[in-house]
Amino acid sequence: MIRKLVLFLSLGALLACTNADDLDQAPTDLGNFSLGHNVVVAPNLTKGPVSREASKEEWIAAMTDAVEERFGRYEGDKLYHFGVSVEGYVLAQPGIPIVASPKSILIFNLTVWDDAAGKKLNEKVKQITVIESFGGDTLLGSGYTKTGEEQMQQLAKLGAKEIERYLVRQNFEDGWFKE
Repeated sequence: MIRKLVLFLSLGALLACTNADDLDQAPTDLGNFSLGHNVVVAPNLTKGPVSREASKEEWIAAMTDAVEERFGRYEGDKLYHFGVSVEGYVLAQPGIPIVASPKSILIFNLTVWDDAAGKKLNEKVKQITVIESFGGDTLLGSGYTKTGEEQMQQLAKLGAKEIERYLVRQNFEDGWFKE
């Protein structure tokens, strides 16, 4: 039981290290990458337990904007397209402070397409889960300090940052955007 608790806390600490507010800095190197189509859908959107409401259209708009904001900065010569499917979410409601302060969560699938090759770069869809970051305004639970829309915007930005981290890893390991 203690191992599971330590693992969970370690995972939470690692996820909290993701800083999605780095858009004022130079983009992380992705080689010859340029964003082409940014397609976001939500055909199987599932609202998690005790979540605030959010529509498919709201999630599609939030993810589309966050991906465009992060990847529209890249100016490579080769086009790559994203297919994002928002699968599930929890937008935290107020809970019992510290003891049961729920966190907001977003789950989505990502497919990356190489325009010139006309094929997927990741044959198996990449599922990404993001949990709201821990910080001063979310320590007691973002349900107390943020509206559902603000929570959604934060999760979408964290999701776009996680896409970037995945692409950097794939570029390093498999040379996705080298030429």
